[in-house]
Amino acid sequence: MLPFYELLAIGFMVTFVLSLFSGYPVAWLLGGLSMLFAAIAIFLGDQFGMDTFLLTNWAKVSGIVDRLDAIMSNWVLVSLPMFIYMGQMLDRSGVAEIMMRNFVKVFGGIRGGLGLTVIVIGILLAASTGIVGASVVLLAMLAMPVMLQNHYSKAVASGVVAASGTLGILIPPSIMLVLMADQVSVSVGDLFMGALIPGVGLGLLYMVFILAVGILRPDLVPPRPADAEKLSFRQILMAFASTIPTFGLILVVLGSIFFGVATPTEASGLGAFGAVLLAAANRKLNWRVIREVGIETTLTTCFIFAIFIGATFFAYTLRLIGGDELIAEFFKGLGLAPIGLVLTVLAVVFIAGFFLDWFEIVLIILPLLAPVVRLADIDMTWFLILIALMLQTSFLTISVGFSLFYLKGVVPDEVTIKHIYLGVIPFVLLQVAMVALCLAFPQIITWLPEQMYGH
Repeated sequence: MLPFYELLAIGFMVTFVLSLFSGYPVAWLLGGLSMLFAAIAIFLGDQFGMDTFLLTNWAKVSGIVDRLDAIMSNWVLVSLPMFIYMGQMLDRSGVAEIMMRNFVKVFGGIRGGLGLTVIVIGILLAASTGIVGASVVLLAMLAMPVMLQNHYSKAVASGVVAASGTLGILIPPSIMLVLMADQVSVSVGDLFMGALIPGVGLGLLYMVFILAVGILRPDLVPPRPADAEKLSFRQILMAFASTIPTFGLILVVLGSIFFGVATPTEASGLGAFGAVLLAAANRKLNWRVIREVGIETTLTTCFIFAIFIGATFFAYTLRLIGGDELIAEFFKGLGLAPIGLVLTVLAVVFIAGFFLDWFEIVLIILPLLAPVVRLADIDMTWFLILIALMLQTSFLTISVGFSLFYLKGVVPDEVTIKHIYLGVIPFVLLQVAMVALCLAFPQIITWLPEQMYGH
């Protein structure tokens, strides 16, 4: 029979997974279950021979206060609300509407051109906002009516918008990468550099797919009518000019980090200020926008940190009752080679993405699995970007595919949830294909950090 602390750790994890279906907020579940199982360990540990180095008194539980203090004192995490503010303000600045209007004139005349427009704008938004919900809703409101008016397949249109909107979780500056760096103690700059090529490459894969659909099934992605306004050099110039403000913001934020001019925290402040300037330049800045952006930033930040606190308590309690040793022994018992270990962890993350949001996976599962991977002498930047790529699929898969729910909330009634589910399937497969490419060719991830930082 398994020792008491191993049974307790297994019960702790199983109870948490089952409690997710109760509908209670995850942050409260994490904290409440941690208190409950800490009490069980303390009151029953002596009776069942729990080792003295494990959780046997409330004094050890109080150590969570020091951990929470360390979280709140972490300057890297200060960048989170600033990046959130930047994304919220940029979504209201009007730059996406201007780009959409100009790019439609340039690409609309070719098969799949409207889909290509959505992907290009999705990449630019990803590199400047990093907020999936806002990007999906904005792209849906701008692009879905135009695509449906031009007789695009409802499934293809839905898939393009949902997938393009999720690029923000991967392409830097990404909130998820900031949290990953904090949880596993790696450089934010390394993760930003490592994610750049896979993120943009994934967007290019989306574009290749749309072009292929245009060749093989032109009826699904037809061009604009022949009598539409003909393309001119001036329109091309206007489309290029409309990207300059967004590229400028990207250069300020990412360039300052990559070249060591500013820390991620300082760069986030520059980005937030730059987004305010863009909104003012486009005459979108007013007290109503400032108020809405402030409220949304506060709510999102509170949501993240509530889960952060709950997940820290969960991981701390699980470690005190021996859960981390149980996990380490389990993977050690599998006798896997490093690549086998990575594949196993990726499979766990992919399956978890059907039930958990990326917040929970990054803050709960990743800290438990990362030490096992580190002991196997696996490059952590490569490993974390693989995890990030796999986590992106969680936005597009049932049952917590938030991009799907964001999209359904703003599309016309004629676009059903079935259309959305069918539309995202090819893009989920493309995401898995990018993971496979990065597994086969690690240089896709590691080359840029090596060139910039020499490691």
